[in-house]
Amino acid sequence: MSALIVSATRTEAAHVPADLPLLVTGVGKVAAASAVARALAADPTIDEIVNIGSCGALREGLSGVFEIGRVLNHDLSADAIRALGYDVEDWLTLGDAATTLATGDLFVTDPAVRDRLAQRADLVDMEGFAIAWAAREAGVRCRLVKHVSDNADETALDWVSAVDRSARDLAGWLVDHL
Repeated sequence: MSALIVSATRTEAAHVPADLPLLVTGVGKVAAASAVARALAADPTIDEIVNIGSCGALREGLSGVFEIGRVLNHDLSADAIRALGYDVEDWLTLGDAATTLATGDLFVTDPAVRDRLAQRADLVDMEGFAIAWAAREAGVRCRLVKHVSDNADETALDWVSAVDRSARDLAGWLVDHL
């Protein structure tokens, strides 16, 4: 049995140890979910997905690496769909960690959006929920491990200059925890 390291971009996975299996999915929920589903279908020995990636902090003072306990699909109109009579799952619980991640296809750079999301989560990314969903559907354990690269405001537009720090810290986490 084996763990598969999953990252949205090669940049975020630039320092993953060479002996660890790595899947780069592409950016966004659809790319992430479909790539993980394909990988799990192709290799039944995978028993754990470990998603690493950068994220935005939704509150002041958050920095470093976080393992996620709950993840929210934040750009799904779940309440409206429920009002139509359909059951929608927009939250997944992954473990006991206190940190909550909001996932959506929106690259958050607007402080008003950030503040609204901060009422429900600590961090924001673009793939975590989809990866966790695909793993759960396949019956595979999933861990989401995120490094704060920005404050989910206009500073997020400087992601390119901050992402190498995230990649280094995430690789360090993998060495220490796998």
